[in-house]
Amino acid sequence: MKKFRFIFYSIAGTIFLSAPVYAQTNVFDDVIATSPNHNYLEAALIQEGLDIALKDPTANYTVFAPDDQAFTNLANTLNTDISGLLALPNLNDILLYHVLGAEVPSSAVTNGLIAEPLSPTNTLKLTLLTDGSVYVNQAEVTAVDLTADNGVVHVLGAVVLPNQTVADVAIGSSAHTTLVAAVIEARLLPALTDPFSQLTVFAPTNDAFSAALTALGLTAPELLASPDLQDILLYHVIGSEVLSTDLSNGLIAAPLNTANTLKVTIDGTNVFVNQAQVVGADLQAENGVVHVLDAVVLPFETVADIAIGSPVHTTLVAAVIEARLLPALTDPFSQLTVFAPTNDAFDAALTALGLTAPQLLGSPILQSILLYHVIGSEVLSTDLSNGLIAAPLNTTNTLKVTIDGTNVFVNQAEVIGADLQASNGVVHVLDQVVLPFETVADIAIGSPAHTTLVAAVIEARLLPLLTDPFSEFTVFAPTNTAFNNLATSLGLTLNEILALPNLAEILAYHVVSGTVLSTDLTAGPVTTLSGDDVIVSLTGGVKINDANVTTADLTSDNGVVHVLDKVILSTFLGIDEATTSTVNVFPNPFNESVTITGLDNAVYTIVDNSGKIVLNGNLNQAEVISTSNLSPGVYTLSVSSSNTIEKTQIVKQ
Repeated sequence: MKKFRFIFYSIAGTIFLSAPVYAQTNVFDDVIATSPNHNYLEAALIQEGLDIALKDPTANYTVFAPDDQAFTNLANTLNTDISGLLALPNLNDILLYHVLGAEVPSSAVTNGLIAEPLSPTNTLKLTLLTDGSVYVNQAEVTAVDLTADNGVVHVLGAVVLPNQTVADVAIGSSAHTTLVAAVIEARLLPALTDPFSQLTVFAPTNDAFSAALTALGLTAPELLASPDLQDILLYHVIGSEVLSTDLSNGLIAAPLNTANTLKVTIDGTNVFVNQAQVVGADLQAENGVVHVLDAVVLPFETVADIAIGSPVHTTLVAAVIEARLLPALTDPFSQLTVFAPTNDAFDAALTALGLTAPQLLGSPILQSILLYHVIGSEVLSTDLSNGLIAAPLNTTNTLKVTIDGTNVFVNQAEVIGADLQASNGVVHVLDQVVLPFETVADIAIGSPAHTTLVAAVIEARLLPLLTDPFSEFTVFAPTNTAFNNLATSLGLTLNEILALPNLAEILAYHVVSGTVLSTDLTAGPVTTLSGDDVIVSLTGGVKINDANVTTADLTSDNGVVHVLDKVILSTFLGIDEATTSTVNVFPNPFNESVTITGLDNAVYTIVDNSGKIVLNGNLNQAEVISTSNLSPGVYTLSVSSSNTIEKTQIVKQ
């Protein structure tokens, strides 16, 4: 309200009273000085001689006037008192930082307005909340539009300081205009301009936002209008100062958005936060630090989060961190399938490999092993089929799926937990570690001459057995022609062969435990996985029963494959024990020797209880065999001649 006064004057001794003359009001005398809540501001302005300027009738000012409680709070924060505040060497700058050289009424305030105060040390950032509240930097405006002839006063609930903040670092960067627009739209300037906070901001560039918008199928206006915008931005902020020297590989940090954590990876000189690389570090502000990112990170739950949150996957998580795979697995724009071995699975694998956990984590093939557990697309359990062969991110080998009733296997590992859904894919839990080693199954799968054998192995659900990297097998592998000939001789089609109820037993008859190279073969019976023996003949080439070995010694990491020209059947040998034996053994039990009679030009084999051949050789009518090197116990004697094989138990005392 304007004041007025009367002027008395005299003419020729007569006193006259003039018409009222209106006096100019000013923001200092008529607003600040008359306010009972601005005593400290008044004292500070007078001390710095700024009251004179604020009385200038020719000026137009906007004064953001902290109340007495605001000054008290500032003094407490700085561990001083009002006298200490008045003694601050930069008090003049602080006061001028509260004054604009133009009149800005509340009706002219827009969200994100950046104003130039009389102190050139920094700008003022105004935020207009959706509820109508107004902030100047971190200070709320508690009263507006206290007018005088030379300006307007707005009351603040806090003192603002001209310190450079993390918000200023972004505002001053031409590469962060999208981030600044998002921060303004999300009404986060009050938090980021607080001079008394300590913050770490991971600041995506404009290009990072452009890539994220493309991946999300959004426009920039749609992002700014998103109800998730504030959550996305707060996921980029930590509530303490974390310099690059404070970061460590595998660090998991809690941002202001507590919906998820941030995962740090350090790979040589490269630093990542989730999938985003830090391309600029340690941009220092007085209330924290800014690190520049080349991608936007999102608080979505990823396949990495599922493993991190599982108490049975701590070894897997440690391995993923050590292999620097967190950036790949935390990428919110990927679609992945992770087969996740449990801690027990890793313990068993370490035992089988003869390694310790530190040795595994230090292995140069750790990353290859882990990437063999990941497919670059989402594959739910309903997408799996028996015999599916999938390509993982480690392309040195494939993953083989077996579905046997309700049981699902990936290679030799059983899926014991399925379809743990994440925003960027799915996790299936395995009871074993799968390894990208070449197995006997891979040799057959990679051979165009063994497609029928592979189909039979898949149908018989034998892939888990033959892909086990911790076992060793010798496989006698009939060709496609061999299967065709079998089908013809039996009057069946190949599909009918694959449907035989004893298919698994037929195939197991082609597999021997252990790696037996052609140079290790000896004439005589060899027990197969079916429990029946095959007869090895070395006369005129290598024969297994009546099948010829046409290609030998196709070696793999878990055994060897020998190619056969015929499917071998246990019925060929007639190996059921004869009711009347032609073989005699005496004495039985025996001590230092045993005599075998009955068959001429035969082969004998003595096998211990573990299936190991301990003695073998040729037999002619009567043969005395020294057994001095055998330990006392029960053994199995097999004697074979032509198509006859006889077995009996013998005992050494």
